[in-house]
Amino acid sequence: MTQFVWGYVREYENERDDILDAVDSVFRSGRLVLGPAVQGFEREFADYHGVAHAVGVDNGTNAIVLGLRALGVGAGDEVITVSNTAAPTVLAIDAVGATPVFVDVVEETYLMDVGQVEEAITERTKCLLPVHLYGQCADLTALSAVATRHGLPILEDCAQAHGARQHGRIAGSVGKAAAFSFYPTKVLGAYGDGGATITDDPEVDAKLRRLRYYGMEDVYHVVETPGHNSRLDEVQAEILRRKLKRLDGYLERRREIAARYADALAGTDLVLPATAEGNDHVYYVHVVRHPRRDDVLAALKEHDVTLNISYPWPVHLQRGFAHLAYGRGSLPVTEKLAGEIFSLPMYASFAPEEQEKFIDVLRGVLARV
Repeated sequence: MTQFVWGYVREYENERDDILDAVDSVFRSGRLVLGPAVQGFEREFADYHGVAHAVGVDNGTNAIVLGLRALGVGAGDEVITVSNTAAPTVLAIDAVGATPVFVDVVEETYLMDVGQVEEAITERTKCLLPVHLYGQCADLTALSAVATRHGLPILEDCAQAHGARQHGRIAGSVGKAAAFSFYPTKVLGAYGDGGATITDDPEVDAKLRRLRYYGMEDVYHVVETPGHNSRLDEVQAEILRRKLKRLDGYLERRREIAARYADALAGTDLVLPATAEGNDHVYYVHVVRHPRRDDVLAALKEHDVTLNISYPWPVHLQRGFAHLAYGRGSLPVTEKLAGEIFSLPMYASFAPEEQEKFIDVLRGVLARV
């Protein structure tokens, strides 16, 4: 049996002194909620993305929820998005009372097929919500053209695309607003939950700040409902400030890992990740395809290797979304991919020698299935 270790623990060991210092600095500050750490992180995160405003919130799902509310999306509205995503993207739409409308994805990149968006627009459409999946951007150039023609805002789901770029523009800087998650496994991950919504629009920013704090404009004075208690924690904010300075280094190492996979797995029957034209991929996850995916995963388990599938069940076919009435076959590319995709280990702390051992096991499995 071959035992592999991957995850945040190794990163923590490498950065332990700085992380513990971040925690200690917050505890000693006497400010535990919406203090200088959150304010500093918001300013630095906005600067990193070249936008005017960033609003820290408690998780990535609420970053989308509050983003939608700040854009005026609510009951009776429709939001166009994809089913090949993590369920929270769609749950956020549901949370504001809107209806998700799905378009299919491009088979080569797994990203929103923007060519289907215009046909999906109705008089009820209020927002376009592309998902920058697995570490690269949906086609924002084409989507922005559609949005402009129809007078619709774009809310970018950037939970999986910290630092990704398209034609030189960083993910999150193109739409009216953009939502981020800092779940521990993300490229920029906290040590617990966290999220942020960014925007260049001062009115959207002001509304986001009210919404995350009970709808209050002044302490104890609610000016709009529904309000939320959706504040980014000071401890997580200070950790994220430290890690933001290392983000570009994380991206460089992820791309190195992806390049080693590309070299070592060329010539196998795995379909390796394709990068869309103009994109700089950050490889939040390294998603590959195989027509006998389940056989490959079962064989890997014999070597004590368990890999993740992102995502095995398309959102539109999950029982909790049956009320949307998307039957099997309604999104054929998404459904095909769900039966073939799986993720290879991808962490900035994944050592080259350990990756080589994993590749040897994987190549041996691929030769047998």
